[in-house]
Amino acid sequence: MSRFLNVLRSWLVMVSVIAAGNTLQSFRDHGFLSEKLYTASPGLVNGLQARTFGVWTLLSSVIRCLCAIDIRNRTLYHITLFTFFLALAHFLSEVFIYHTAALTIGVMAPLMVASK
Repeated sequence: MSRFLNVLRSWLVMVSVIAAGNTLQSFRDHGFLSEKLYTASPGLVNGLQARTFGVWTLLSSVIRCLCAIDIRNRTLYHITLFTFFLALAHFLSEVFIYHTAALTIGVMAPLMVASK
């Protein structure tokens, strides 16, 4: 396997593990989202929204991990790529359209990961 694919696999696993951690945090305490991501409108964050965010993040984590395992599966690769586009669109819309998030480190980190 090429060196690039090995690096990509490692990166996908790392991103997947971080997303799984964010999932756990979203289920444990919904204040996590209002403190780190949706800082411009923390009053809009509630438990239901946090759990929905957690499920979405868990799904992305699983897809990315499966892609790391089977990196040569074109369909899975494209689905994985779409998860990054979806995350990028979500965070950009929350910052620039809905104004529920500010460009803090909590938002910049997922934007950088999603844009890679």
